[in-house]
Amino acid sequence: MAEYTNPREFDCDGVADEMPELSDGEDEDIENDELWQCMDEDDSEPTKVTCLFCDRLLSSVLATLQHCVVEHQLNLVDVMRKHNLDDYGYIKMINFIRSTKCDAACLAGLPDGPLPWESEDFLRPVIQDDPLLQTDPEDLCEGSSLSACQSSGAKSHDAQEQRIQARVQAAEDALTRSLEDMQKLKLLVQGLVMNTDTSRPGNLGTVAELREDEDEAYFSSYGHYSIHEEMLKDKVRTESYRDFMYRNPEVFRDKVVLDVGCGTGILSMFAARAGAKKVIAVDQSEIIYQAMDIVRSNQLEDKITLIKGRIEDIKLPVEKVDIIISEWMGYFLLFESMLDSVLYARDAYLADDGSVYPDLCNISLALVGDPQKHQDHIAFWDDVYGFNMSCMKKVVVPEASVEVVNEDTLICEPTVIQTIDCNRVCLSELEFASDFCLKITKSTECTAIVGYFDIFFDKGCSNKVMFSTGPQATKTHWKQTIFLLEKPFSVQAGEELQGKITVRKNKKDPRSLFVTFDLRDRKLIYSLQ
Repeated sequence: MAEYTNPREFDCDGVADEMPELSDGEDEDIENDELWQCMDEDDSEPTKVTCLFCDRLLSSVLATLQHCVVEHQLNLVDVMRKHNLDDYGYIKMINFIRSTKCDAACLAGLPDGPLPWESEDFLRPVIQDDPLLQTDPEDLCEGSSLSACQSSGAKSHDAQEQRIQARVQAAEDALTRSLEDMQKLKLLVQGLVMNTDTSRPGNLGTVAELREDEDEAYFSSYGHYSIHEEMLKDKVRTESYRDFMYRNPEVFRDKVVLDVGCGTGILSMFAARAGAKKVIAVDQSEIIYQAMDIVRSNQLEDKITLIKGRIEDIKLPVEKVDIIISEWMGYFLLFESMLDSVLYARDAYLADDGSVYPDLCNISLALVGDPQKHQDHIAFWDDVYGFNMSCMKKVVVPEASVEVVNEDTLICEPTVIQTIDCNRVCLSELEFASDFCLKITKSTECTAIVGYFDIFFDKGCSNKVMFSTGPQATKTHWKQTIFLLEKPFSVQAGEELQGKITVRKNKKDPRSLFVTFDLRDRKLIYSLQ
């Protein structure tokens, strides 16, 4: 993925020269207008339509939709409008409902974000010649198709079948042209990405592009003292930073250090005590005013300069720094996207021979077999004080949780799915897809996937320091990130389970994440927010 480029600086002429010739379907659209009319108009024999949520057979598409509203309290047209479904989205939704037999209440409660029918597998019809798939969703939303269906007259079944076949052929032709156009555009975009200069500090990421008022909630959360108390009392975290600096004084001696997101100033004071010549501490949250008092109380104001503001918005009193330190890690390492700000500081201020610390990070995955946790969080909804609330699973499962995982519940050997070198990584590489293979160590039911990270202080250090946030290590305030499965599956010891993970930022809130797993022919989508 390319890093952000200012559209005002975009070379439109150059792109125009390289723009591939795409198909123009306007003439064909005009010619085929009649093919896309209500397919069952003038039909002398009533079409039987099976309800999406029960076995009832209805006389028409209109009757089916009305039945869904009256009997199942779901207006499909409202669902289509809420999620802005196009033709393909509508088809996928219908096939998803028929194939999964989900409850109507689950569809009504779907949140914004990735929809459960996004897989291309749901383009395949569940019912042959399904009348709901032969109805134009645009007409449904406008209300014109249904009224036309009610007033349809008498024409032969053969004529209707010919119109359907013509419509299907037209759709297949349009799909073929669209796929060809997508491939051309994909090649164009790949060329643009490869030619993008990713070394320029002027290119900002999505977090840097947030206005201050849009990012206020994030920084306000760090103005509360309890969160700083929790982090300072996390000995694994705080003592690792301290040991790295105190045991490697040669790294800090007479150096200029930048502390990004300094909080109470603890890392800045460690750096000053380790021999740094000057430390510049930056934080946008209100805690920086307490940090100023803390620095003065420890007679370090001659070495430590504190600046309130986002690193992307301020100007440092120096042109270059020798070292950047920061405790930027969030749940599952990348939650909160604070590493974006550290990379901005690196590209803007770090000297050529300088370094970011910590400099190396790993993200790891493992499988969990914990039926009790699954019972407590997922199966719980099947019977809540005698009431069936199983529809809640559709909204509960996609929310990743942060909890401590018992090491004894791990049922495979952990595997590293991503390594990040903070001195080399590009902003675009913080969104990624990675294949993985998990070697099963215990025959049981897999109930969840767990994710965690390891941190390394390595570059130029005579005494290297690292810590892990995994289940096998001492507990930290990061705990572990758990992705619970709605439906557990069986695994056998010695089996090698292949899968793929995709991590990307939520475009509406770039500090949160979407994590997708492709595992055992399932696509599992989770949010971390």
